[in-house]
Amino acid sequence: MTFSRRNFLQAASGLALTAGIASLPGVALAESVDMDALLTPGPLGDKILGSEDAPVTIVEYASMTCGHCANFHKKTYPALKSDYIETGKVRFIFREFPLDAVAAAAFMLARSAPADKYFEIVDIMFEQQRSWAFTDNPYNSLLNFSKQIGFTQESFEEALTNQGLLDAVNAVRDRGANEFGVNSTPTFFINGEKHSGALSIEDMGKIIEDNL
Repeated sequence: MTFSRRNFLQAASGLALTAGIASLPGVALAESVDMDALLTPGPLGDKILGSEDAPVTIVEYASMTCGHCANFHKKTYPALKSDYIETGKVRFIFREFPLDAVAAAAFMLARSAPADKYFEIVDIMFEQQRSWAFTDNPYNSLLNFSKQIGFTQESFEEALTNQGLLDAVNAVRDRGANEFGVNSTPTFFINGEKHSGALSIEDMGKIIEDNL
């Protein structure tokens, strides 16, 4: 389906948007995955920070409406970025794993913005998550939010009615679930080893140091 105001509201109205870890049932867990397969990008290409030669690669699957994902990006991610990504120790790959229509729409907006603004927009979305993700009218809330990051109503609607973009975002999610056993957000693969939940910088740092 494509998003319109009407079907977006219909899809979003039935969602249980909570601040806890969101999960998909019935997917087999995997403790580790093949790195070559994991690092094969999806149809949209990967969004990557850090050196290609970094000894540790972290792949995060996240949903924009996941409260634990927001907590990770507000509390752990800044230190991860300054201490490990910017120092050449970690290569960080962020992938879309929307668990509801609102999260899918948010990812579509981030992907429709200028490419060099992607991570900046994701950071703002997580920082202000409660203002647009958990409202009685998510369409209007997301529209109003989008105007703060440079969209007009026309470009907002153009992004959300891009069926190819929606299909690609969903394909990234489906591949994460079916091939790599992702069934909750956030899920991290640190050099191929799976870790679920909003890790603290102490916990993540220990895992990274063990891989250096």
